[in-house]
Amino acid sequence: MKNLFQRLHIDPFTLALLATVVLASLLPVSGTAAGVMDVVTDVAIAALFFLHGARLSREAVKAGMLHWRLHLVILACTFVLFPLLGLLFKPLAHALLTPQLFVGLLFLCALPSTVQSSIAFTSMAGGNVPAAVCAASLSSLLGVFLTPLLMGLLVGTQGAMADPLVAIGKILLQLLVPFLAGHFLRPWIGAWVERHRPVLRYTDQGTILLVVYTAFSASVIEGLWRDTPLPALLGVAVAAAVLLALAMGLITFIARRFGFNRADEIAIVFCGSKKSLATGVPMAKVMFAGGSLGAIVLPIMLYHQIQLIVCAFVAQRYARERR
Repeated sequence: MKNLFQRLHIDPFTLALLATVVLASLLPVSGTAAGVMDVVTDVAIAALFFLHGARLSREAVKAGMLHWRLHLVILACTFVLFPLLGLLFKPLAHALLTPQLFVGLLFLCALPSTVQSSIAFTSMAGGNVPAAVCAASLSSLLGVFLTPLLMGLLVGTQGAMADPLVAIGKILLQLLVPFLAGHFLRPWIGAWVERHRPVLRYTDQGTILLVVYTAFSASVIEGLWRDTPLPALLGVAVAAAVLLALAMGLITFIARRFGFNRADEIAIVFCGSKKSLATGVPMAKVMFAGGSLGAIVLPIMLYHQIQLIVCAFVAQRYARERR
């Protein structure tokens, strides 16, 4: 069984996500306990982004910062190309998806790039790692402002979404302020963070699992599984796979059309096509009402696993071509 999971690139975290959804479906937290869990989750999210800030190397930022053409292309793919692709699914949304799942799909399209796996796959494929570090980090920072604004344009008040400006203020307080605090304290705590990086990875994953559990608990109580038919669940999985295929194909074409070298192309493909589960789940908690959270984070959870599997194969192909 372990070898089967390795061949399919199914990591333990994915299994933990599935187990968390099952647990929330069978034993959802409610009442006073749910209020306590919300507070604990908020604290855990702030700690998560504090550690993200402490991990960000200023040397890596300086090394990749001057490559402005690459950064503009990645940002355009993340915050322009993806939302446009998401809107292409609108004619099919009423037939295949529930309204909340479609809002979740658009939310996926508006999210910033992920940092850790973008860098890991860029490195594995032999790409421009310093540029990938800078581009993915810049995408995450700008996503604090751009994701709520894009969602305001794409869906307005659908999905019980908060006012975009209110959402930006809450995200700044809960995500950006801890991130900047961690980064400014890096000279004092950076060495400790680097020494404990493997352990802190489980802190990241534990926080995501905590948010997913509280989100799905609220959604299950509101009737998530009762109101979401099986064809809609299959439809959102297919939509996520098609979205990734379209995005990676178009981003590769754009990188080559603009004449980027192979190392830069790799960074653009991986940073431009990936979407952050670690940022998306906390953002969703701030931006959307509790009862709709489960359906809204479901597309990014599915996309997360699909992108890991596909990007692993693509990175291996790039690495073979380099030899």
